[in-house]
Amino acid sequence: MSGRVLSLVCTAAVAVGTVLAPLPAAAVPEPEPRERSVADLVTDLQGLYREAEEATEAYNATEEKLKEKRAEVTRLDTQLSKARLSLHDGRGAAGRLARQQYQNSTDISPYVRLLLARDPQHALDQGHVIGQLARERAVTVGRLTGTEHRAGELARRARKALDDQLTLAARQKRERDGVRAKLTDVEELLASLTAEQLTRLAEFEEKGVEKAQEELTTSGALAQEDHKPTPKGETALRYARRQLGKPYEWGAEGPRTYDCSGLTSEAWAHAGTPIPRTSQEQWARLPRIPLKNLRPGDLVIYFPKATHVAMYVGRGKVIEAPRTGERIKISPIAAHPLLGAVRPDRRAPKGHGERHDRPQTARTRKGDDQPPATEAR
Repeated sequence: MSGRVLSLVCTAAVAVGTVLAPLPAAAVPEPEPRERSVADLVTDLQGLYREAEEATEAYNATEEKLKEKRAEVTRLDTQLSKARLSLHDGRGAAGRLARQQYQNSTDISPYVRLLLARDPQHALDQGHVIGQLARERAVTVGRLTGTEHRAGELARRARKALDDQLTLAARQKRERDGVRAKLTDVEELLASLTAEQLTRLAEFEEKGVEKAQEELTTSGALAQEDHKPTPKGETALRYARRQLGKPYEWGAEGPRTYDCSGLTSEAWAHAGTPIPRTSQEQWARLPRIPLKNLRPGDLVIYFPKATHVAMYVGRGKVIEAPRTGERIKISPIAAHPLLGAVRPDRRAPKGHGERHDRPQTARTRKGDDQPPATEAR
């Protein structure tokens, strides 16, 4: 092959390769991003709210432990101050005894003094006094030793309690920052939506609640007629009703703002029955009841981790402090995925018998035809 032909072949090959080569990545048009469905947005938003509420309840639990630890530190400091004052007095008494012993010291034993005494009875009486002083000296020294030991133990416990308090305070700060970060995620998602999307989102969420409420009521999980509340239940419910319209605020216990468990715990405290501060502790420590036995004032717990709580008002409704940006309101009981119900007041209303006023066990639940609360939705 001549050089000219070879040159033409090479040139043609290069040209063909250039034509057949793929376009650069920048030249390929990317597909338009698909608009997210309302269902996806609702799922994301509810997930963010739930994470924020979980973080809030963790913060509330740490706050309660911190309050207890602060009270313990104050109590131990008071006891330590008293012990140190008693120790100071005891050391003063011991010093006086030491001086008396030094001033009254002699090389002659009491027995020799008794033999040489002109008045043996007087010597015996004096010996009795000396013995009494010796016993008092022993008691004083023993008390001093015990006080020193107690003061040392109190000082050790006070130091540990203070260390625990500082550790809890640091944890609380981390959890507070975590709540704020979760709420920032919520705000960013809401800010990215148009007015039309927000309207569609609210409508979609409302329809979901209506459907869940209808399924719950038609399932027979709730009683057809409301049970009568106890006097304390009525008092707690009246308190909760007076808070309607007040803003939700995470970590708040009133009187101007509340979070979900802040509202329920304050309502029952106002009724004279203190209950745990957080929804998790309310679920863990209060007697559980079937939904069919709900009476006004009982607490309804939501989500698998018991991170939300509301107060039953009757007729399938609850009072709740819903979430950031909303106000305390009356909602359908199925507004959130149900976990179960608990009763702060175990006593049955006068003249109104109920079988499930005590904490349930596997034995007491065995005969119930009530489906588990977690299956109610």
